Amino acid sequence: TGLLPRLIASLKFELSMRWNGSGVAFSRPIRWLVALYGREVIPFTYAGVSSGRETRGPRPKGSPAIRLEQAADYFPAMRQARIVVSVEERRARIRKDLERLAAEVGGTVLEDPELLAEVGNLVETPTVLRGRFDEEALRLPHEVLITVMRKHQRYFPVVGPDGRLLPYFLAVRNGGRRGLEIVRQGNEAVLRARFADAAYFYEHDTRQPLEAFLPRLTTLTFQEQLGSMLDKTRRLEAVAPTIGAMLGLNEEEMRTLARAAHLCKADLATQMVIEFTELQGVMGREYARRCGEPEAVAVAIFEHYLPRFAGDALPQTRPGIALGITDRLDSLVGLFAVGLAPTGSADPYGLRRAASGVIQILTAHRLRFSLSKALAAAAAIQPVSVSSDVLEEVRSFVIGRQRVALQEAGYRYDVIEAALAVRGDDPAWAAETAAGLQRAVQRPDWSRLLASYSRCVRILRKAESEGSRPFPEVDPASFQEEAERRLWEAVQTARSRVRPDSPVEDLIIGLEDLAPVIDRFFEEVLVMHEEETLRRNRLALLQAVADLAYGIADLSRLEGF
Repeated sequence: TGLLPRLIASLKFELSMRWNGSGVAFSRPIRWLVALYGREVIPFTYAGVSSGRETRGPRPKGSPAIRLEQAADYFPAMRQARIVVSVEERRARIRKDLERLAAEVGGTVLEDPELLAEVGNLVETPTVLRGRFDEEALRLPHEVLITVMRKHQRYFPVVGPDGRLLPYFLAVRNGGRRGLEIVRQGNEAVLRARFADAAYFYEHDTRQPLEAFLPRLTTLTFQEQLGSMLDKTRRLEAVAPTIGAMLGLNEEEMRTLARAAHLCKADLATQMVIEFTELQGVMGREYARRCGEPEAVAVAIFEHYLPRFAGDALPQTRPGIALGITDRLDSLVGLFAVGLAPTGSADPYGLRRAASGVIQILTAHRLRFSLSKALAAAAAIQPVSVSSDVLEEVRSFVIGRQRVALQEAGYRYDVIEAALAVRGDDPAWAAETAAGLQRAVQRPDWSRLLASYSRCVRILRKAESEGSRPFPEVDPASFQEEAERRLWEAVQTARSRVRPDSPVEDLIIGLEDLAPVIDRFFEEVLVMHEEETLRRNRLALLQAVADLAYGIADLSRLEGF
């Protein structure tokens, strides 16, 4: 009897409420509890309610009492009351009816798994209805209409074969078909009022150009110590050229980037975005187009917010990419500097999402990029002091997000560490290195290749611990064995194609060629010779082998090293 109250108490919600003297917090008031084992009631009390064998039917029918003689009666009783217990079944029914009702007017339903999941959890007896709205509303940007329907009313928009909105919506009620026409009319009236509000905001905003909203950004605080959204805009304008140059933007793209950086936050002060915050960027693009800004500028304003959530589209234009990275790095550096780094599950400024966005953009487009250089540029114009320790903390945080992304992509943990330890400052390069290493470690001969290389490194480490250091350079004149000469020739050949900025595949090919030569070397040559000159020169030869991986990957982090 103590286990069940603890089980209920373990259920957590974003928002909870208290409703009686018990002090218990739950998503909604608990009115009854059913606890049966076979025919026996399991007695306990929670939130002032005692368990029993009586449950309730649908609310539209007055929540009639339903007595259960045994636990096995529960599901049949719910079916008889037309309550769909399984959330999967509810979603399947809703999806089927959505598709049917949309098809009846020559349309389809926009895919929205999140909305379907939410609605499926809001009803127990789902009934889908189709409503209509005035075609006049279609003059508004379709993103506005969709946002009103989805986010504010939990309606499903209907689109035609050309992908454009049709003047219909689909809603899900909790209950049967009785009084459905009245419910439909009520939903249509609510949506009509919502669209009227949106039309007013749109008309009010478009009386002036987008740039005219910039001064109002002084009234929107980004963060107390970091200033207003206008202050943030000025920082973006200052840093964006550096980021653009790092990404190789041409002169025309740089002009686009500069103008987009100037305007990218202006829509935050518009009536539409104040009312519908999820339309930031969307309205910036729309208003930029309406006031005659170049299309490339309008697109970059929208794209700099991408990706907004998991699975969202990525920016495709280079100005949009550069501005998006600039915006995220400014937030990361500034907020870390004022002590607002994410802690545990708390991340009010979405810095994990910001860092992941940087990683996604750079890796998806395979863009070479130095995090250290970019972070330093962002730090240089912050209104607060940014120490080198803070910069390294931000850099490590971003690399940590890439570690998570690579783990989720299925890469081995040791492969990830080997790549990030050396190339973590360049996310795209690190991702390509991890991919190459992942393929390498799956080779049937990988253990032999790694063993040959690791033997060189381990001997160097042991020698150093004993006070023996290699010469700075190999002296071929000091060779006494043919195996030494052969290894030196093989190392020189490998050096000609393996450089610190080489793809990891070049290193693997080099190790493949070196492995038999290294094995012969150890069979025929005593490295730790008692004569110092021989010993240090042979250690220098092993150091030359070890240095082939410099700048590419830390192979010592791989399993089997």
